[in-house]
Amino acid sequence: MIPIVLTVAGSDPSGGAGIQADLKTIHRFQAYGAAVMTLITAQNTRGVERVEVLSAELVRAQLDCLLDDMTPLAAKTGALGSPDVVHEVGLVAKAASFPFVVDPVWTPTRGERLSTDDLGEALRRDLIPFATLVTPNAEEASQLAGLPVRTVEEAGEAARTIASLGANAVLVTGGHLEGAARGTDLLFYEGVVRELPARLVAEGDFHGTGCALSAAIASRLAFGDDIPTAVARAKAWLEGALAHAFAVGKGAKPVNHLWDVEHKP
Repeated sequence: MIPIVLTVAGSDPSGGAGIQADLKTIHRFQAYGAAVMTLITAQNTRGVERVEVLSAELVRAQLDCLLDDMTPLAAKTGALGSPDVVHEVGLVAKAASFPFVVDPVWTPTRGERLSTDDLGEALRRDLIPFATLVTPNAEEASQLAGLPVRTVEEAGEAARTIASLGANAVLVTGGHLEGAARGTDLLFYEGVVRELPARLVAEGDFHGTGCALSAAIASRLAFGDDIPTAVARAKAWLEGALAHAFAVGKGAKPVNHLWDVEHKP
């Protein structure tokens, strides 16, 4: 039976991030993707120009309708848009019997914010305590932990702080770390911080890497991987997806979700 993986996130019409990128990733990992939309953007590869956040009631209606009919084996979140939406998704995560991967997205790399509010407190209070894994980048980890995150050591401390909110594990991604630490991810799991260096660091301006990574991890969890194995497999795939990225517009490149399918001998 093909496992169902649920994504709860915003829409990116360019296809490089958000629900569109999540579904591409889930399909690549041979799972069935289901999607609940939280916000709509006007964006392209150069940035976000406009954001319309859906009401918390409509997001909850989508979730209730879907979960009444389907049973995911894993779920992931992306941009949630408002504290009220975070609260509703948190209630679902609290009651869920399947792993929940939380990608705490609220400030895009380019363009308009994906929320009119600071979602940090809502995430800390209403969603992170029920997360199987939280996957912030360095900037997001800094905001959630209230600490500077520029080095491997600071990323590890931030991961511990975020996990203390109740999450089972935290993966701080290292694409925004400084110097030689760039590309090294920090996984805090079962009381231990593990450094996960990149085999290669792709140069360039990319779009949707966090979405792809969290969706890949959720997909592997749905197939029964434990957290370290799911993270390792997703990270290895993402490194190749970045190395084989190609331009589709005039701005940042999306990752190549099918790189390893296209390059099979």
